[in-house]
Amino acid sequence: MSDGDPSLEEDIPKPLLERPEENVFTPKIATPIFAGSVRLHHKPSDAGETESFLSDAQRNELAFQQLFQDGDGGFHQTEKAEEKIADLHAMSVLSTYQDNLSQDMNTDRDNGSEASTRPAEEYGCGEAQPDVTNNNGKPVANHCSIVMGGILNNPSLTFNDGVRSVDFVLVWEAGKDNATTREAYERRRIFELNLENEGLQLEREAPENLYGLHFIKIHAPLSVLRDYSEVLKLRMPMKFSALKDVHEKTNSLMEKIDDCWDRFMSKIRVDPNLFPERKHRLTAIYSKDKEYLFDTASECFWTPSIRSRIVQFILDRKKFSEAVGDDFAFGISRLIADNTYSAAYPLHDGDLKTPGSMRYLLYTEWASVSKCIKYQPLDYVKDYFGVKIGLYFAWLGFYTHMLIPASVVGLICVIYSAATVYSNKPSEEICNYNSTIKMCPQCDHYCDFWDLNSTCLQSRITYLFDNPTTVFFAIFMSFWAACFLELWKRYSAEMTHRWDLTGFDMYEEHPRPQYLARLAHVKRTQLNVVTGEREPMVPFWRMRLPAALMSFSVVALLILLALATVLAVVLYRMSLLGANFLRQQDNVLITYSPIMFTSATAACINLVFICIFNYIYQFLAEWLTEKELLRTQTEFDDSLTLKIYLLQFVNYYASIFYIAFFKGKFVGRPGNFVKFFGHRQEECSPGGCLLELSIQLAIIMIGKQFINTVVEMMMPYLLKWWNIIRTVGRKKKIKSPLQWVKDFKLVDFGNMGLFPEYLEMVLQYGFVTIFVAAFPLAPLFALINNVLEMRLDAKKFLTCYRRPVPQRVNDIGVWYRILDSIGKLSIITNGFIIAFTSEFIPRLVYQYTTGSLDQYVNHTLTDFNITVLSNLPSTSQYKETMCSYPGYWYKDGNDYEHTNWYWHVMGARLAFVVVFENVVALVMIIVRWAIPDMSAELRDRIRREAYVINSFIMEETRARSLARRSTGGDDGDESNWNHFASLSGSDFDLAAHGEHQDIRDLSKHIVTQPQDGAPGPEHV
Repeated sequence: MSDGDPSLEEDIPKPLLERPEENVFTPKIATPIFAGSVRLHHKPSDAGETESFLSDAQRNELAFQQLFQDGDGGFHQTEKAEEKIADLHAMSVLSTYQDNLSQDMNTDRDNGSEASTRPAEEYGCGEAQPDVTNNNGKPVANHCSIVMGGILNNPSLTFNDGVRSVDFVLVWEAGKDNATTREAYERRRIFELNLENEGLQLEREAPENLYGLHFIKIHAPLSVLRDYSEVLKLRMPMKFSALKDVHEKTNSLMEKIDDCWDRFMSKIRVDPNLFPERKHRLTAIYSKDKEYLFDTASECFWTPSIRSRIVQFILDRKKFSEAVGDDFAFGISRLIADNTYSAAYPLHDGDLKTPGSMRYLLYTEWASVSKCIKYQPLDYVKDYFGVKIGLYFAWLGFYTHMLIPASVVGLICVIYSAATVYSNKPSEEICNYNSTIKMCPQCDHYCDFWDLNSTCLQSRITYLFDNPTTVFFAIFMSFWAACFLELWKRYSAEMTHRWDLTGFDMYEEHPRPQYLARLAHVKRTQLNVVTGEREPMVPFWRMRLPAALMSFSVVALLILLALATVLAVVLYRMSLLGANFLRQQDNVLITYSPIMFTSATAACINLVFICIFNYIYQFLAEWLTEKELLRTQTEFDDSLTLKIYLLQFVNYYASIFYIAFFKGKFVGRPGNFVKFFGHRQEECSPGGCLLELSIQLAIIMIGKQFINTVVEMMMPYLLKWWNIIRTVGRKKKIKSPLQWVKDFKLVDFGNMGLFPEYLEMVLQYGFVTIFVAAFPLAPLFALINNVLEMRLDAKKFLTCYRRPVPQRVNDIGVWYRILDSIGKLSIITNGFIIAFTSEFIPRLVYQYTTGSLDQYVNHTLTDFNITVLSNLPSTSQYKETMCSYPGYWYKDGNDYEHTNWYWHVMGARLAFVVVFENVVALVMIIVRWAIPDMSAELRDRIRREAYVINSFIMEETRARSLARRSTGGDDGDESNWNHFASLSGSDFDLAAHGEHQDIRDLSKHIVTQPQDGAPGPEHV
């Protein structure tokens, strides 16, 4: 600055004048653990609004770069730089808030270095560590796990020098034949050489006591982190503090209520001493050219999650063959599949039983069942496992909390039903008939005439689920489902904003390497409008359409096959009931309990089919999805999820749909039964099939949840045990204190690790909503299961699985659309269950006509002469000429026809379905309208953050431009500048992004006519 104007130095921050170039990019690389539980108050704004605001706020900064950026990332200075910046500010919305900017933005320009010097505790990163980086390519200290200001020395998390962190581990086994061939050695050599050429640092270990296991430790140096953070468009924290929350004005009464509520909630919130709240950092997409904007000196900048994600990205794309024609010879997945390597994984940050690591803290405070009533430390979960797993636990916790009101209302309905069961006239008539009513046989050959009062207990139990409260609860659950989805959108928006995912677009994701490999010979390309890069274009007629048709056809065929198996099981039940086999057996169980025997064997057959089809579905769904040429991993996962769920939906719900809507509906009447393949269909009891439906739901839902919980907890331990046996033999044990050895014994999480967790919960959600009219206790059992499931899943992830590579998502993906579809389907199913499966409508019509329910049971029965019956049991002792059968029939000559009452009831059923569905649909529309996707508070905060970020960029740009002024520079062409400053509207927006012809001409002028003595820029 000696040759410049000394007076300017008073206005220029010293860090910008005295920043040594060698210290510009010197982040402290550590293994940070973020602190802070989630306390959400905000939600992201609508994408269109945010984009509009950002375009206004950013265009001046972008235009300024286009005008003055030189080849070194600096700026040409002129004597009128301040005037030009003032002109830019005058055209910007930033000037609107300029007076309040200093209140919300802290750029940390004190007398220190350019980088932030605030303590790491402010961001929940623990105690700050000394900067040991240098510019000579030497390793950076990264041997401690920072947890709440404490330091855990863990040598196994570093290379042998004790400095460089182990960001990833590859393992291969000398005991495997496929791993020791010449081809395998060559593939490993080429692959590891390509990794080193990419800048990764490798260290090889082969301890003698590990029975031929070879470990390759991988470290990502600073240069690789910088390059790939830009390639992946990672959002990184900027170097000023978070915004200050605006204190809302409240009266003293509201403050007292808030204080009482906070004291109550403190009992179930996470311990703030163990999980202090982490302040929200403002972030921006990382760029090396603008690294001066980012807090690269913070220990939290390149976290272990980011480091492992970058290494995984490289591993997935490096070739392992020099053959020119093999387009698929790349990626660690292929090498693991052919046993060239056995495993690839990032490391856990410590042992479960050793205090001081985040893994230990999560295990004791989050995964413990004793903590099941407390909130989850979601910020910690996200930082340790990544956004995808963090969002799963956020959704599971939210769903579990939303089940509380549904469980309470369902329990109240059942309690009311139990309290009024003895005042129910139809069931009391069945139990208290003085004269016995003989009912016609329910099946051929061996079913005898039976007494109606033998169903006394059954009729009373049926009333618990078939009463007026059923309608109320069905409407309530439809309202609940709509509220659940709307509130989840609101809650997830807060989460995505807090976790810096607002505005994330799946087109920002890089294409899957398998996708690019299949398009390696495609010459046509198209422009990605998000990234601005050209990518291969999938031929529609030659590749896209055939793959889509094949996928649709195979899925449709599998669905029909699943329906055929259900039909086959139903046919099996009908044929077995009428077979001579049952009457010729000496087994007492078969002879006297044929229905129980038939149901048990049919259930076993159905279970076998389900297990077989599950395996087939998984294999075919993955194969079909791979053929569809889906660009990103998110699209691939969504398509695969949808296929498997459709098939599982048919698998699990088909038998329930049969009982709810088909069983007993088309059986005919005595003397003219409708037979299916020559066999008489199954019938319902006089009270309908609702009780059987309720029992089926209870058994499947509760039994499935119990079995799944046991299997989920046992399977990882069995896989872990099998992994050890498969690797080193039954009589040998791997004993090593090294973390990379301990983690090898764990189970690989895989790309589909969360799929079974989501699938289980979404299938449960179907039981809770689709058939809730038949089983009001479903939400209660789901709540009990989920409280335990949440903690058991956490324990399983921490103890049995290797640490997964973090994945970035901004929602739960296709699962939300599935949940929304289930909610809409539940309106239809519950309406039809109430109208056609329960006795609610017939009772309502009878009561409306007669004024009471007296003699209702007798009204629903029709007497038939036993002479019309065929296949009567030979051992029957019944001597009467008439028997009763449920239904509204009258004898018309020699035939029986439906009575007028039957048609009245049928009309009432259909009318109820129409009214019910329209009322519930209207309620859902009102709910969706009344609950906005975005809170006003969050909307304002996002806009404020966008303004502050752009203001910060403008101030940094201004300061850097003034700092360069003292070295002398070209002020550009004054006429060009004036012309650019006069642009407005769409022309200015184009200019700000370098797309306007005038700005291109100005850029060309600056490049071709540099000032004398000023260095010529390499690019503009």
